Amino acid sequence: MSEPVVLAQDDARAVIAPESYARWDPLLDLFDRLREESPVAKIVAEDDSFEPFWLVTRYEDVMRISKDNATFLNNPRPVVFSTRQATEFSRAATGSDMLVDSLVVFDAPIHPKYRKLTQDWFMPRNLRQIEEEIRALAHQTVDRMIGAGPELDFVKEVAGPYPLRVVMQILGVPPEDEPRMQMLTQQLFGGQDADLSGSGIENMSPEQVVQLVAGAVTTFEDYFARLAEERRANPTDDVASVIANATVDGKPLPPRDMAGYYIIVATAGHDTTSASTAGAMMALANDPEQFARVKADRSLLPGIVEEAIRWTSPVQHFMRTAAEDVEVGGQLIRKGDWMMINYVAANHDPAQFDNPRRFDAARSPNRHLAFGAGAHQCLGLHLARLEMRLLFEALLDRVEAIEPAGEARRANSTFVGGLKTLPVRITAS
Repeated sequence: MSEPVVLAQDDARAVIAPESYARWDPLLDLFDRLREESPVAKIVAEDDSFEPFWLVTRYEDVMRISKDNATFLNNPRPVVFSTRQATEFSRAATGSDMLVDSLVVFDAPIHPKYRKLTQDWFMPRNLRQIEEEIRALAHQTVDRMIGAGPELDFVKEVAGPYPLRVVMQILGVPPEDEPRMQMLTQQLFGGQDADLSGSGIENMSPEQVVQLVAGAVTTFEDYFARLAEERRANPTDDVASVIANATVDGKPLPPRDMAGYYIIVATAGHDTTSASTAGAMMALANDPEQFARVKADRSLLPGIVEEAIRWTSPVQHFMRTAAEDVEVGGQLIRKGDWMMINYVAANHDPAQFDNPRRFDAARSPNRHLAFGAGAHQCLGLHLARLEMRLLFEALLDRVEAIEPAGEARRANSTFVGGLKTLPVRITAS
């Protein structure tokens, strides 16, 4: 076992800085170098602003950790990178290291019991029953896109509203509340970005970000508490009713756990799909030959979807805590150590993906980690794939060509990221 490798402070800052994830190619350059020099390395804050943690960048190591849910835990440490200040704020406000206790923070035996409550809703056999509704939404979205053209922001007109409407329809949130859900999601996941948070404040302090996110969580909790009360009184055929009336071991979900369940479905269910959808369109707009191939051969569509999810990697990392002493990548990880499994780095590992920065609709195999792996693999992965396939089917029928019409911009965000603007020019068929 080699001596612990500690990253230089410049590299350490880049790994956790929100703005690093907005500058994509330099970030991938950094991960390429770290993967080669020190695939498992310790990050220590020079100002003690966060707990030390191990950064894991190789695909094979991230896959191993993702699948071994007994050795690498989602609890008790934060499951998303947090500063000491953020963690202390959360403990004072909620009694937990996380502001939201959702599916992603639980380990067995709680996690599988909670996951089972809604799992059938998101399986292919159930999604087939609502496929035509989603297809109709896809066609309506493309109609609006063409009406807004020929130049438009694809994120604002298409990639943002379409998956939001799909998930809110499944969850049971009325259309008039969708703008509010979108704003709160952006504050929750994009609180570090002045444009997405709505704060208009560049370089927000960690305290300001935490307070903004905490405010969004409180507003979500209040909203879903009222929705749950309605669904208990008058259950309907939606996921909100399933959660409101669920029991585990004969007891209703505790209010905080119920709120966390609603929040994870409402937010992760659309924001990540939005990022992947925008990523696919940017790749096709920059590669007219590939766009023409997919337009002519729709059998490539599943490949477009899968490649977009890998190439974009909307969920950029999760944290794990070692349950015991364990060796990873030649480094001794001690029991209780905190670890970052970085999906951006893993999904661009050349040992797993040939020429990983190239967007290739025909890439095969494509065993990416953007949905995670193991017990915590994304609950909504089948829905995300279906939504994207149906949207691009409708879009390819109606659009003859698409090209960039300005600079695409990525969000400043360490956790969930992707494009926040994508100006394009479309030629309708």
